[in-house]
Amino acid sequence: MSGKLATAAAFAVALVACTTSYAAGDKAKVTLVYDQKLPNVPGKSIKAVLVEYKPGGMSPGHTHPKSAFIYATVLEGSIKSQVNDGPVKTYKAGESFPEFPGDHHSVSANGSKTEPAKLLAIFVVNSDETELTTDDK
Repeated sequence: MSGKLATAAAFAVALVACTTSYAAGDKAKVTLVYDQKLPNVPGKSIKAVLVEYKPGGMSPGHTHPKSAFIYATVLEGSIKSQVNDGPVKTYKAGESFPEFPGDHHSVSANGSKTEPAKLLAIFVVNSDETELTTDDK
């Protein structure tokens, strides 16, 4: 492996290791897997978050930064989701849904009590945003 490639690989491993949040109990494990400033949109970045749910796992109700547009795709299993006052929907692997700036994500849970689930959430957000999720109080 070339020196530059080895350095980039080591940096990527360190970045993921430093940005993983392990939640207690049935809460989801959240890992920042991508963070890139948009060269043609000053002040904006694309950030990707991998959300892993244990069987029966969930995330508490939450909001995201007011600058964030999010497009979430279920990678594995199924995810129950409710945004704002909309209906609770179950999305299966390969299905996606958006969240718009200012939305409240009141339900985010594994749709199965026996199988794990994974979700990839892609954020277009102000580059200076460091907290991508704020749990309800």
